[in-house]
Amino acid sequence: MSILNESLAGRISDWGAKSEAPAGSTAPEDGQSYVRGPSHPPLAYATIPQLLSGAVSRFGPREAVVFREQSVRMSYYDLDRAVDELASGLLALGLDKGDRVGIWSPNRVEWVLTQFATARVGLLLVNINPAYRSVELEYALNKVGCKALIAAGSFRTSDYSAMIRGLAPELEDCEPGRLQSARLPHLRSVVIMEEEPGAGAYSFDDLRKLGGPAQQLRLPEIDRTLSPDDAINIQFTSGTTGRPKGATLSHYNIVNNARFVTDRIALTETDRLAIPVPLYHCFGMVMGVLGAVSKGAAVVFPGEGFDAVQTLDALAEERCTSVYGVPTMFVAMLEDLERTPRDLSSLRTGIMAGAPCPVDVMRRVNSEMNMREVTIAYGMTETSPVSFQSFVDDPTDRRCETVGRVHPHLEVKIIDSENRIVPVGTHGELCTRGYSVMKGYWREEGQTAASIVDGWMHSGDLATFDEEGFCSIVGRVKDMIIRGGENIYPREIEECVIGHPKVNDAQVFGIPDERFGEEVCAWVVPKPGMEVSGEELREALKGQIAHFKVPKHVRIVDELPMTVTGKPQKFVMRDRMIEMLAAGAE
Repeated sequence: MSILNESLAGRISDWGAKSEAPAGSTAPEDGQSYVRGPSHPPLAYATIPQLLSGAVSRFGPREAVVFREQSVRMSYYDLDRAVDELASGLLALGLDKGDRVGIWSPNRVEWVLTQFATARVGLLLVNINPAYRSVELEYALNKVGCKALIAAGSFRTSDYSAMIRGLAPELEDCEPGRLQSARLPHLRSVVIMEEEPGAGAYSFDDLRKLGGPAQQLRLPEIDRTLSPDDAINIQFTSGTTGRPKGATLSHYNIVNNARFVTDRIALTETDRLAIPVPLYHCFGMVMGVLGAVSKGAAVVFPGEGFDAVQTLDALAEERCTSVYGVPTMFVAMLEDLERTPRDLSSLRTGIMAGAPCPVDVMRRVNSEMNMREVTIAYGMTETSPVSFQSFVDDPTDRRCETVGRVHPHLEVKIIDSENRIVPVGTHGELCTRGYSVMKGYWREEGQTAASIVDGWMHSGDLATFDEEGFCSIVGRVKDMIIRGGENIYPREIEECVIGHPKVNDAQVFGIPDERFGEEVCAWVVPKPGMEVSGEELREALKGQIAHFKVPKHVRIVDELPMTVTGKPQKFVMRDRMIEMLAAGAE
């Protein structure tokens, strides 16, 4: 990778040295639900290749990435060389700046190499959910016009290679790189992470060897054409209603968010960050990989997908200082720790995000996993992703019960249905404006205009501020239950249900009711080895919350339907519950 000019290298060197202090304009102004983040540290007008180059120049011989399941360890020097090699291979495929390249894989070294190599030559990386099936893959590839697809051969029960060949049978009769597919008209090259990729496809090793001196010489030239404002990544939103939308992010969006996220946990080059969350999501790719690179830290991947045993073993054996996860991952790790204790004395910090964290889980993570400086983060893919995060020294109750305070260089307001800013302490929709707001939804001008108004990204989340600027997420605008004219916020009820000694997890949502418009319903997961009934829970809630908030319907389940990133799928629960009640069951 080309060496940065001295002034830019100096600025990048400063990034790791500056930590944000809990000062700045973070309190609401004039009693209204509007906050501005601090103006320090300054924003970096830089690309992903410049971010990596700065880390290589400062931390070259230090360990950069560890993929335990693949037995791969790379220093920053190793990573740099491998990225340039792969970038040359991508150029040899005939790809040009602005082309889209899909990545469909669990957490593997090939994913991270592709992440940096595509950015190196100005290609847009298209993150494809490892849980997608054929129909979803076809939609994603065609929606953004992917010209190349890099995929694992298989993962768990998903045979990626078979699904690709089912969509593009023409692979059987074409040369690699010359695909002409009826159902995937934009796709030209398929790369499979197998030694024997099959007819019409390259292996990943083939791709790495495809480039030569001509492509290597083009890399410095391409450097000069890259702008921090270029679109570089497309991530599909969860698509809980309608088709998934492709949130389009720039270098500038994600480089800066990665820096500020890891500032909040005081990450440095001496840290070792474990990432069991999926790379296809911002949590792994931006907050994890780019965040660690911005500080020169090592990134440890315990396995290809989350497994509590694998993750705990990695934390202990790699002497990790930090780990990311959604609350359900931490619950699973706490349960395994009870069965098999491990030495986690090296841990100090980390991030919980993706879903609200029960207070009890947070406190157990603080004590039993030695993560006394763990922070909570909140955001959305469309804001690159984090807008709010705790500080490591925030009071315990604030780190348990809120998502912290606003990030630097962002404005956030909470509004009512008439787009008026509400008073502090009042519920409303959270909106964000600033450097982190996406460029838009890929070729969805109408959806983009409806979501970003005057620069404000409308989150769809219900939130409230306190007088110090701490933010609490109380639910989704669409999840709010209106029962007989009463506004009911599911999160309040969930906290009460989860506080029951026999309950491990719970989700609350509304279902249609002829008399009241909606009724409150709860799905509840008991703690291992315990039994609990709906009537027992309803009795326990009486006196804790108003009578109209007590769930009319309670279903006891072994597990909750979740996305790959651990977000509860309330729409799935709602649909199933409506069907069950219609059939006379509960």
